[in-house]
Amino acid sequence: MTTRIGMLVFPRLTQLDLTGPYEVFGRLPDAQVLLVGQGEARSDTGLRLHPDAGYADAPQLDVLFVPGGPGVNAAMEDEALLRFLRAQAERAAWVTSVCTGALVLGAAGLLRGYRATTHWLSLDLLTKFGATPVRERVVIDRNRATGGGVTAGIDFGLRLAAELRGEKVAQEIQLLMEYDPAPPFSAGSPRTARPELVEALTAARRAIQEERRRIAERAAARFG
Repeated sequence: MTTRIGMLVFPRLTQLDLTGPYEVFGRLPDAQVLLVGQGEARSDTGLRLHPDAGYADAPQLDVLFVPGGPGVNAAMEDEALLRFLRAQAERAAWVTSVCTGALVLGAAGLLRGYRATTHWLSLDLLTKFGATPVRERVVIDRNRATGGGVTAGIDFGLRLAAELRGEKVAQEIQLLMEYDPAPPFSAGSPRTARPELVEALTAARRAIQEERRRIAERAAARFG
């Protein structure tokens, strides 16, 4: 039986949030991967993405996926997008996200009572949606699977591939992708990066994060 995986696209998403797991899902046996959105969307770095289906004509999905990126601020207040997520989530086997896509799931009311993760800069915002934040690369709680920031999307994809098709298939995909990370610096997490680097990045992003916090608060108030 074919597993339908629907991956949401919207303006100013972060392409690796989408394409990291897409690379894994596209190699799953008996899987159909669909991009779902309302017209062409450009990523935050300019990559053009063309959806295979819109909200109205998308089939029922087995796996519902939301990426993150700067565009989540608008997505959290996009009622058509949120209605689509809520309707699909009623029958989807898995409701998932990578990076700040978790905030969009939260805005749709789909993380209340679940453990979840997101990008470290936005992790505390999950509590506004009734979720329990967990600082891990991938968090699975019942049928909710969430990944951390950007590059965690590959880890997320492989973990979900193991849930869907077993560890052997997931390991074969990992080997074929030669996913054997050896980063040149120990700066990929606030736990390992130099404190002054974390402080500088946090300060540089403060205005953006405050705007996101205000939007998250409005979205949470509308739902609950």
